[in-house]
Amino acid sequence: MNGHRKFVGRRTVLTGIGAGTAMAFLPNAAHAQGIFGRRRSSSGGLGLGSILGKATDNALDKLAQPSAFYDDEDIRIGLPIVGGRSSGLLGSIVNAGNRLGVLDGLTRTINDATGVAAGEAKPIFRDAINDLSFDDAPSIIREDDGGTQYLRSSANDRLHARLEPLVDNALNEAGVYRQFDSLAERHSFIRSAGLNRESINRSVTDQGLDGIFSYIGNEERTFRNDPVGNVGGALGDLLGN
Repeated sequence: MNGHRKFVGRRTVLTGIGAGTAMAFLPNAAHAQGIFGRRRSSSGGLGLGSILGKATDNALDKLAQPSAFYDDEDIRIGLPIVGGRSSGLLGSIVNAGNRLGVLDGLTRTINDATGVAAGEAKPIFRDAINDLSFDDAPSIIREDDGGTQYLRSSANDRLHARLEPLVDNALNEAGVYRQFDSLAERHSFIRSAGLNRESINRSVTDQGLDGIFSYIGNEERTFRNDPVGNVGGALGDLLGN
């Protein structure tokens, strides 16, 4: 955030506080335009872009923690199968192998690698948020995770394309591809399930994005449900703290 935006944001926030903090930051219809307003995210103050940026940073910080993806069953990344999470015949084949201990530890390694990629993804999401215009989303801003929904519907493909290389590198550094190659030499069901570097990367990126957006939505809801309690954190961001 450059100096001009810091100045404008600080002035806007302080003006709102002077007018009555509780009213200035309540996310109801009467105040939606001022707080979650349909202005580009590059505008100052606590607009929807600012809230969405803060929600994204918080979500990625949490997911970058060790075992974050694996420990949360709602977003845990399953064994990469062509077409998505383990399901159907191919999923049954691989999960049978997992129960036999063939793939022990590999799922955790994949999840940890995705957490590494998430920790490096802040600039990607910030760029996508800065490119959004909320002028054409008058209704979604009133939903408690409306910004997250709009970001995903508007920028999902671009985010996927930019996140995929980070995931690929993290999986490679974690030795996931080497483990799959080694297992495939000894167990034919690995190749029968259509697993290769491209399909693994694509599936993990898909599932990783699902988890990231789930966490961003939670963070946005938290901010909207307690806007007054979150003013301090947002103000600190605007002042560069």
